[in-house]
Amino acid sequence: MSRTLQSEASTRARNQENARPFQLKFQCKASKEDFVKDQSQCRNIATSFNLSTLINGRMKLEGVIAAIVIVAQVTSPLPLAGWDFWSILPANAVLYSPETKLPRTGELALRRAIPANTNMKAIQASLEELSYLLRIPQRKPYGTMEGNVKKALKIAVDGKDSILASIPADLREKGSALYSSLIDGKRPHGLIVDPDRVSVGLASSLDTVAELELLQAPGLSFLLPEQYLKYPRLTGRAVIELTIEKGDGSSFSPEVGGEQRKTATIQVVLDGYSAPLTTGNFAKLVTDGAYDGTKLSCINQAIISENDTGKNGYSAPLEIMPSGQFEPLYKTTLSVQDGELPVLPLSVYGAVAMAHSDVSEEYSSPYQFFFYLYDKRNSGLGGVSFDEGQFSVFGYITAGREILPHIKTGDVIKSAKLVEGQDRLVLPNES
Repeated sequence: MSRTLQSEASTRARNQENARPFQLKFQCKASKEDFVKDQSQCRNIATSFNLSTLINGRMKLEGVIAAIVIVAQVTSPLPLAGWDFWSILPANAVLYSPETKLPRTGELALRRAIPANTNMKAIQASLEELSYLLRIPQRKPYGTMEGNVKKALKIAVDGKDSILASIPADLREKGSALYSSLIDGKRPHGLIVDPDRVSVGLASSLDTVAELELLQAPGLSFLLPEQYLKYPRLTGRAVIELTIEKGDGSSFSPEVGGEQRKTATIQVVLDGYSAPLTTGNFAKLVTDGAYDGTKLSCINQAIISENDTGKNGYSAPLEIMPSGQFEPLYKTTLSVQDGELPVLPLSVYGAVAMAHSDVSEEYSSPYQFFFYLYDKRNSGLGGVSFDEGQFSVFGYITAGREILPHIKTGDVIKSAKLVEGQDRLVLPNES
């Protein structure tokens, strides 16, 4: 079992005083507050959204915005001309803090990790900034928001040929349909006075962007070092379903309006784009049935699988893709204090990572993995985990995160299945 996972509270306290905190006391406690979904996603609002309709709907708001400006000018001592105050980038709005650079949900981290066309990445960045602006309470910077939408639409229109050319020929028809849905202005308007509905529509648009980007990234964007070609590897995305059952024969607590269940299902998306060796080994173990019947333990701030050395896994090197880089680093950790941040951060509730090898922390365990129960209260500067950049994070729970607080020591993985991505799993030539 990883020595880092077993570190004591005294070690964490000592690291908080150092320039480079490393150990973190994992606390095995979780509540509904540990994972709070965007409230806009909880509303059952039927609306569709695209780039053109944001601009059309914006025109309907001009009267409302004008009234807000007049009232604000009368009641506020702050100058509002040009809305310059609201155009401050979030990274400049606070003192140096990694919090403004790390994605805070698994879905966002996975979307940013796709190695897609530069035009699509620019559209994505503009819309994600809009998502941030929507969270500003009370007076929202509608002028800046409109600028973000216009910028994204212009990139989409001007870069159409480049965007579609980046999609393989056999997938281009599907890509064209997704592209049209992104910029089509004939669908019902999503931008109305209710910000919740705007948020729902924006999420839908970002999902479309992610689908387009995945079509543009059919494989790895880099060459693996020759010495690692002997390992299994995943050349894209894959989806794993884990069925969990209570070890004492009891049932999982019923969800709202639901019934008690003997088993619960967790869905994990593996990101081979950023961690091809780690995901390849994990996916192979799943297909071999190695995790069926595996016991789980609740250790501090993680749910960790038992370390069964009898399983036939590969001890892959520590594998971390730094932000802004095009290939992973191997056997090397990152220094968050020096500005190094991973593409797949650990500081996300429901992150999935491999424990360290018992022999060397330059390698991951061939079998043992853990679900990370991120808690900002037990984190460092900017809400970043003290162990950020120290483990091979290889995916995130995208469905079933609400189950994590109910998992206890002794619960069992009844079954683990690779339900998507089998064609992207490359096994070494054993001959």
